[in-house]
Amino acid sequence: MAGTDQLSVVFSALADPTRRAILEELAKRDATVTELSAPLPMSMPAVSRHLKVLEHAALISRTRSGKWRASHLETAPLHEAADWIDRFRRFWDSSLDRLAAHLAAVQAAELTDKKEH
Repeated sequence: MAGTDQLSVVFSALADPTRRAILEELAKRDATVTELSAPLPMSMPAVSRHLKVLEHAALISRTRSGKWRASHLETAPLHEAADWIDRFRRFWDSSLDRLAAHLAAVQAAELTDKKEH
């Protein structure tokens, strides 16, 4: 994904449910491809391809210890994505608060009009 910003790469990696499942496993502990493949309905080469996408997005790092290669969750990109989403959550919360206040004012005005007539 040459020329793509890192946040887009992270969201693209997170868009796949298999990769999200892998991240959930890695949130519990570091794991090898064999360990990550066990609960998934796919081959180890397919899981390896998903791991390459996650590594490219900097969501995981991989270390070698002897013949084993373990994957480790890297949380910084997840924090950046969460921060980006949180800005919009605050925007919508504020917008919904303003809408609720407006609707309350409209209802109060309608009640006042009914009492006067």
